[in-house]
Amino acid sequence: MKENDRHEYESLLIRQLEKFRAAKGISQREMSLSLGQSAGYIAKLTSGHNLPSMIAFFWICDYFHIHPKDFFNEEIAGNPALIDSIVKGLYKLSNDQLNYILALVQDLSKKS
Repeated sequence: MKENDRHEYESLLIRQLEKFRAAKGISQREMSLSLGQSAGYIAKLTSGHNLPSMIAFFWICDYFHIHPKDFFNEEIAGNPALIDSIVKGLYKLSNDQLNYILALVQDLSKKS
């Protein structure tokens, strides 16, 4: 892995962590303590001084109720847990209902 690639991945981790934390409306300290870490843990991550271990990354994803594959998806603008609930509900719909939902989503996307 090139050093430049590594820097981009670290920057993405920081951006996403801050995005989800801000959306949840909690402080870095509060999140750190909720994860069972020291009060400055999230601050160290977002400043780039540390990277989370793999297990800590999974704890962070669990804290936000987000699947690890979705954590790095910058296209997710809303609440990942809400999006996941909506997707699960879509599996129960008929093709006609799915086409209606698709048209609605396309229309709403044009307006935003």
